[in-house]
Amino acid sequence: MNYVAIEVKKRDRETTRSLLRRFSRRIQQSGVLIRARKARFLEREKSKPERRAGALRRIKIGGEKEKLRKMGLLKEEPKWKRR
Repeated sequence: MNYVAIEVKKRDRETTRSLLRRFSRRIQQSGVLIRARKARFLEREKSKPERRAGALRRIKIGGEKEKLRKMGLLKEEPKWKRR
């Protein structure tokens, strides 16, 4: 990832607070924070075998739950829950 070097130099008679404010504004305008957040929470795409294994696992669990419901060992859950 390419980051832009942001440089802010203190002006004559400029307070530290205003220097910080100016620096923050430059950071916001450059888009560095947005790119960093996107990179931080980026999830890689799963490969086809991984997606297939997950789908098969969900189907298997669903079948086991249905079997237990029919035997009366698992309580029926309402399809739609009221808020």
